[in-house]
Amino acid sequence: MMTLEQVKGFPVFYETDVLVVGGGPAGTAAGLAASRNGAQTLIVEQFNCLGGVATAGGHGHISRFDENDTGRRIAGGIAHEIGQRIAQNGFGNYDSYGTWFEVEGLKLILERMAEESNVNLLYHTFFCDAVVEHGIVTGAVVQNKNGRRVIRAKRIIDCTGDGDAAFHAGCPNETGRPSDGKCQPVTLMFTMGGVDWKRVEKYREEYRKKYPDDKNPWKLERVYAEAAAKGDMRPFQTGNMGWWWTPTRPDQVGVNFTHIIHIDSTRAEDLTRATIEGRKQAFETIEVYKKYIPGMAHCHMVSTPCTIGVRESRRIMGDYVLTEDDIKNQREFEDGICYSSFFVDIHRIDGPGMDPTTWNPPKGFKYQIPYRSLIPREAENILTAGRCVSCTHIALGSIRVMVPCMGMGEAAGTAAALSLKYNASPRVLDISELKKQLCTQGCILSEEDIVKAEQDRKRRKL
Repeated sequence: MMTLEQVKGFPVFYETDVLVVGGGPAGTAAGLAASRNGAQTLIVEQFNCLGGVATAGGHGHISRFDENDTGRRIAGGIAHEIGQRIAQNGFGNYDSYGTWFEVEGLKLILERMAEESNVNLLYHTFFCDAVVEHGIVTGAVVQNKNGRRVIRAKRIIDCTGDGDAAFHAGCPNETGRPSDGKCQPVTLMFTMGGVDWKRVEKYREEYRKKYPDDKNPWKLERVYAEAAAKGDMRPFQTGNMGWWWTPTRPDQVGVNFTHIIHIDSTRAEDLTRATIEGRKQAFETIEVYKKYIPGMAHCHMVSTPCTIGVRESRRIMGDYVLTEDDIKNQREFEDGICYSSFFVDIHRIDGPGMDPTTWNPPKGFKYQIPYRSLIPREAENILTAGRCVSCTHIALGSIRVMVPCMGMGEAAGTAAALSLKYNASPRVLDISELKKQLCTQGCILSEEDIVKAEQDRKRRKL
């Protein structure tokens, strides 16, 4: 934390209404929403693109948009718009469950959306510190090729994932599981080419029939157990976490498989170690695919991304802490600003595979995320969105994925702009006004909105 007095010697690089720190799924949605609602908006991003884990992180899949196993869409607004644009521009598929896309195509789409919405972008820029005066956040210190500079802002939205801005503003936070603070493992995604996908799909069906007792046959766990037993693979993972394929790139597959434990993503040395180990695991995995998976005999590495995929780090404590009980009981809130329907997805913290705290929900599962979870304690003029919002360790296993992160981002960006319009702190913003505006933007906040979206889908056959 730095005061105005302490940053007097730093040049002012930019002045803006709303500063969004981090241009991932949450930050992109926040920036678009704030600007579309009339606020001059700047997104600062450490990499060279918007999209975060979806692009810089190489994760070519976003889900889920629907209520669990019903197909009824529970995500609207900017998240839905992005899915539609991916399909309309020929960069991938989009259905009620999710979107599978070409990473480079999504980079282009998001920059087009930013340009159309008059969002200012500043890439290759790292957040360093928050500027706080008497508990009010008034700006940020950033570092880039220009040197160390100050950005002045009337509102700041922390979409860093790690909660960097709110943490440096002095807001209380928690990290990892309560027993020891350890976080979920990280993953380095990778993309491979030379795949005969039809043959792979045929093999997956053959596998399912061969092992009818396997509850998760798509994970191919027996394949990796055999590879490890024969010394062809270190036992760092037990099964597939995701193969992302789109017909627009028919011989390529995005892979979610590497698994690096005991990493603190707020430490550069840990991120370095994780990246090096993740790349080793990625190339090791390709050799296993060549030997064990029909249809992948000629596969090869296309790319590893420029950043590691982080599932968990700081959670900034806010005016409400979303709990696993809220999620499992499908709670709705008076200040609910978006839905999520993702299962409680917790990868094993101390070894390969999934953690025992993972929870798979019933059909029709969905719950709301309250606006109060986006409002950090002990600071004003700052909001959070994405995986650093106020929740418990287990609750984070569900809300950390990209669809609810975009929903939280759109709500935070809209709230920031409205709070300026009404000259009110985001903490005391009239929630009815916020929800009204979110509905105007096509967000889904109620059962009535879900029914309308389903009726629209049937009319359009989308």
